[in-house]
Amino acid sequence: MRSTHTSRGRHWDGSPHTQGRRRALRVAADSPTRLLRTAQHRRCRHCGNQVEWHTTVTQRPIPLHPAELPTLIVPAPDRWHVASGVAHHADDGTPWCRITHPTLCPAHTTPQTLTPALDELRRRLALRTRRLLDTGAFTPGEQPLPETAEPDICRPARPVVQLLYSRYLAARPVEDIQCVAQTIRRTRCPHPLLTPGTTPGRWTLAPATLHRTRRQLALPAADIAVYDLGRLPYSEQLRWRTQHCPIHATTQSAPDLALAEWEPFDPLLHHAFLATRLPGSDQQHR
Repeated sequence: MRSTHTSRGRHWDGSPHTQGRRRALRVAADSPTRLLRTAQHRRCRHCGNQVEWHTTVTQRPIPLHPAELPTLIVPAPDRWHVASGVAHHADDGTPWCRITHPTLCPAHTTPQTLTPALDELRRRLALRTRRLLDTGAFTPGEQPLPETAEPDICRPARPVVQLLYSRYLAARPVEDIQCVAQTIRRTRCPHPLLTPGTTPGRWTLAPATLHRTRRQLALPAADIAVYDLGRLPYSEQLRWRTQHCPIHATTQSAPDLALAEWEPFDPLLHHAFLATRLPGSDQQHR
C-alpha cells in the first residue's frame, strides 16, 4: 500500500510549495507618478470601508472604490479609470471602470439617484459599516481632525503656503512637514522639508486672495499670514510641492509611500485656519 502522506515540501495534493522571491517595488522611469499603490489603501473616516487613494492629473488626491465595476451599471459622469497610477475622470472604453467612494459612502446622503446595482452595493457597504460598529472595530471620526489655527496663535497648525504661483493649505506646521519618499528599509523618510542648509521661505502678510475679482464675496480677513516660497528657485519650489527632502529630491528611483499633503487653498472654505498675525518665528525666516 502506498502512503498518502506527503513530504513537508508539498501540498496535500502533491503539488510542490513555491515560495516566490521577495522583490522590491520600483517605479518605472516613464511613470507619471512615484506613488506606490500598495501603501494607499485606507479606511474611510465616516463609514469604515476600505478606499484606495489615487492622484489625478491635477495632482489632487481622490478616494476610489477599491474594486472595478462594470461600466454599464455606472453612469457616464461617475466613471473613472486608472492609467499608470493616475486617476482620470473619463471613460476609457473598456467594460470596467472605477467610481469614487463618496458616491457610495453609506455615511453620506447621495444627491443623485443611483442605479439599482450601485444602490445594492451601497447597501452592502452599509451592512459592513454596521458590522464594524457592532463589533467595536470602527468608530466614526476616529481619525483625528487637524486643529484650527486661531488668529492669536503664533504657530499656525495648518499654515497657508505660497509656491509655484499657487497657494496651498499645509496639513501641519511648516517645520513638521515630512518627506513622503521611501527609504531603503521600505519605511517613510523621517526627514522634514525644512532641513539645515536649505533656503527657507519667509512669513509675510498678504491679501487673502491671490487673484481678486470684482464679483468675489467678502472675506473674513483682508490680510493673512502666508509662508512665501515664491522667491526660491523653481527646483526648490518643486521639491516642496512634491514634498521631498533634499536627498530624495535628486533620487528619481525612490518611490513615494504617501500622498503629498497639500490642499488647494480656498479662503472661504478654510476661513477657520486664517491667521492675521505673523508667527513668532518670523524673525529667523526674514
